[in-house]
This record gives sequence, structure tokens and C-alpha cells, in this order.
Amino acid sequence: MSNGAIFERLTPQLETSALAAWMDGQCLPGGPITGVASLTGGSQNIILRFTRGERDYVLRRPPANPRPESNETMRREARVLTALAETDVPHPRLIAACGDETVLGAAFYLMEPVDGFSAIAAPLPSPHADDPAMRHAMGIALVDGAAALARVDHRAVGLDTFGKPEGYLERQVSRWRKQLDGYVGIAGWPGPEGLPGVAAIGDWLNANRPKGSAAAILHGDYSIGNVMYRRDGPQLAAIVDWELATIGDPLIDLGWILATWRDSRDIDIGVLHVEPFDGFPTPEELIERYASKSGRDVAAIDWYVVLACFKLAIILEGSFARARAGVAPMATGERLHAAATRLLARALRRIERV
Repeated sequence: MSNGAIFERLTPQLETSALAAWMDGQCLPGGPITGVASLTGGSQNIILRFTRGERDYVLRRPPANPRPESNETMRREARVLTALAETDVPHPRLIAACGDETVLGAAFYLMEPVDGFSAIAAPLPSPHADDPAMRHAMGIALVDGAAALARVDHRAVGLDTFGKPEGYLERQVSRWRKQLDGYVGIAGWPGPEGLPGVAAIGDWLNANRPKGSAAAILHGDYSIGNVMYRRDGPQLAAIVDWELATIGDPLIDLGWILATWRDSRDIDIGVLHVEPFDGFPTPEELIERYASKSGRDVAAIDWYVVLACFKLAIILEGSFARARAGVAPMATGERLHAAATRLLARALRRIERV
């Protein structure tokens, strides 16, 4: 099968001729599009790597059956990557973006390939698998990436209108309860009763909401599953999947790290496993490191962890609802539903400790 045929099979609505014509208009190297390959990962978006004119590219666009907000999400991702270009935040370098949906049937952008690996894709490679000290440094690098993002002056990099930081924390519970309520109309979903504790957790979050931290860029889905590591050391090669990025309280990202962090003293949520894991920092070490690198007060971090569990559980439950409706694999839906219930159990345990 030719590269072009592979391209068309993976993305039926994407024509290589239209892509090539648009790239010509961006003054990018010409020639045939070759070496097309689909990049796998946790994202539902279509991500393809290809070569043209002796330069490698990664194309990112919405899925074949996009959600109503998918195209705007692509535009927002490209805007964030543009803003980060001159910062010390590790990220994929944007090459060009197209917000015009008529070119390929959806908004899309091109970025440089990242030379790195995902820690959750398979057992860690050498030298990372061979040295607990290397793995400890990997955990530190993860937190340092979040702290670096929080230090960026979002106004100075052109993101002053990117989000609505006023009342950000106040909106969180109602925003995600609305998302959960939206699943009620999906045929076959058993309802929120299948998520024990979700209502009580939302009530606790509203009753115990902290004052919050000064507004900054936040990733919104920051975890060890959404970064790539350098092959020759513990440093981050790039933070990826910027779909939920906005301007708000950056402690959200630290809470997300901790909510998804593997901890033998807590409930295992069953996702984002890294092997081997010995040597990685404890949650307490991660908190201390973030505080020292960001300069932010982390006294209320338990609240942010509970919020992350609450939000992620609702997001994962959406996949389960779609699976029950027959539009997503049932095995995946059931696995993510189980993870959602364990996240809520983790949140309840955290509330009890507080």
C-alpha cells in the first residue's frame, strides 16, 4: 500500500493534494508527501507524521467524528504553542497552523516531531530503566515542567485574552457537574449513581474552596502521560496534548499530577502506570519541589487533588457513556469507568485525611 493510500485510509476526509497546496502557500519545502504514519497515544485526535521536502512534520487535527468544539480546540492549541516559542517550557515547536476548516475539512496544525518517548507506552528504555536515581530525576523534571509553565507571563506572550481567570475556581464544580449531567441523554448510560461519592465530593469542593493562586497558563491535563522524555536523560523533551490549556490557577496542574500519581499508600487508579517505578519521588517530594520552583503557596494542595480526581473521573466516565451507546469500544469504556470510580475513592480518602 502506498503512503498516500495509508494517509487516506487513516483520515478519509484529508486529501494530500489539498495539504500540499496549503503547505506551498506557507512557503514550506515542496515535493511529494511520503513516509506517512499514525502516531498512537491517549489523544482522540488524529496525529500523523510524514516527510516532505526532506523535512519531517507532525500533523494534528480533530478526530474523524469531531466534537462541536474540536476545531476551536485546535486553534487554541496552536495559539498556546505559538506563545510558548520563546519560553523555557519544553513543548513541540509549531511550524504552521490552519484555522480554516475548508482546507482539510477541519482546523489543523503542523509541528516539529519530538525526539523522545512516553514513560507509559511500554517498560522504560535504558538508561532510564537501569537507574532509580534517573527515575527520581524524571519525576522532578515532570514537576519542573509544570512550574516553568506557571512562571510564564501569559500577558507578555500574547495570551491575555486566552481564558477567563476571574472566578476560575468558583466555576469548576458547576462546569464539571454540567458535563456529567450531559451524559444523561446518552442511551445505555446507567447514570451518575454508578459513580459513588461524586455528588458529595462536589459539595465538599464548593464548601472548602481556597482563595486560589495568581492566574497563569495551565495545561489542564498535566500528568506523566502527557509529557515526553529525552532518550539520553531524565529531562522533558516536550509537554504534549494542550487541549485543555487555559488561563487560571496553575495549581490545577500540580493537583492533576498528584491525583494520577502512583502511590503505594493510596488507591491505585489503574492508569498511567510506569515500569519500573521504584526511585520516582513521593507525592510529598513533588509538592515541595513545585513550591520551591514556582514560588507559590501549596498549603491548600489537598483541595486541588480532590478537584483533579473529580474532574478526571467525569471525563473518563464520558468514554464509558459513549461505549454504552455503542460509539466507543466497550472494553475501553469499562476500564475507564473502573478508573473513574477509583479516582473518586481516592478523592474521598483525601477528604477524610484533611
